[in-house]
Amino acid sequence: MSDTVRSLSTSGLAPKKQIQTWSDALTDLCGRFDIDPLEASSLEARINYTTVSQLKLCQIEASQHRIAPTVSGSKLSEHPYVKILFQTFGISHFEQSGRRIDIMPGDCLAYDVSCPHTIVSPSLTRHEVVIVPKALLHERGFRTAKMLPCKLSARNGTGRIAYDFVHTAFDEANRLSPSNAVGVADSLIDLLLLPLREADTMFDRVGPEAMYIRAQAFIREHLRDPELSIDQISAALGCTKRYLHMLFSDKGMTVSDYIWRARLLHCRQELETQHGKTITDVAFSWGFSSSSHFSRIFRKHFGFVPSAIHKAHANDPLPDAL
Repeated sequence: MSDTVRSLSTSGLAPKKQIQTWSDALTDLCGRFDIDPLEASSLEARINYTTVSQLKLCQIEASQHRIAPTVSGSKLSEHPYVKILFQTFGISHFEQSGRRIDIMPGDCLAYDVSCPHTIVSPSLTRHEVVIVPKALLHERGFRTAKMLPCKLSARNGTGRIAYDFVHTAFDEANRLSPSNAVGVADSLIDLLLLPLREADTMFDRVGPEAMYIRAQAFIREHLRDPELSIDQISAALGCTKRYLHMLFSDKGMTVSDYIWRARLLHCRQELETQHGKTITDVAFSWGFSSSSHFSRIFRKHFGFVPSAIHKAHANDPLPDAL
């Protein structure tokens, strides 16, 4: 027989005991974690878990909390697992390797447990989890060395099929003979690899260079928005502000530098081609909120004031941008 389903609940325990009990339960599954109940005075949590051959299957419900692997006392590399999380209720915010991902009901998240990460759940959440030893993935040719976290949909396609299989496997786990458990686990891994391989192709599209190109495209699309900010860009791309700064720093500029340079180039082009527009109109239409500030940085960038464009003759072109 496969393992029976075991359950643990923190209900009725003292607050400190709740956190310790929950931490111990997670440690048995995939490593020790630091747990913070946020503003709440208690942590109400429940877990049902079992194994199917080498796979660990869990159904988890928890009130608001923040969770992160404990760095001291043990090495993260001692926990070589990939976790597949299917969110069924509530919203969580996941962060790892410079990527910030919002997890909604119906989402599937795949990530490397051995890399530092945090999960913040501001209210009650429920999810079903499969914990897969990396070795089983390596046997099937799936690379995990540079695995980035990736969110997929479990509402349809291979993600939906995988979730249904996981849910059924959990319900039937204690009825499986040892040989059947191995067969089910093998089938489950192969099925989980379908969305995982989709994720693997997506990882190549969210590397630093691809993310930089996406950031440029988002900025160009929102240049006229005076509220365009680093916060807005990082939220749209699903990355941290620090990671965004790093992307542009590697190109020798700041995010703000890129935004202002792009706006200035558009302003100059518009002033040179649409002579009926005032300097203030052009400046405000491209996200500037002060005409004096616009004139000052325009002169600093191009070497002449914007009013010179209105005075320039067609046969007396202005100098190129610096």
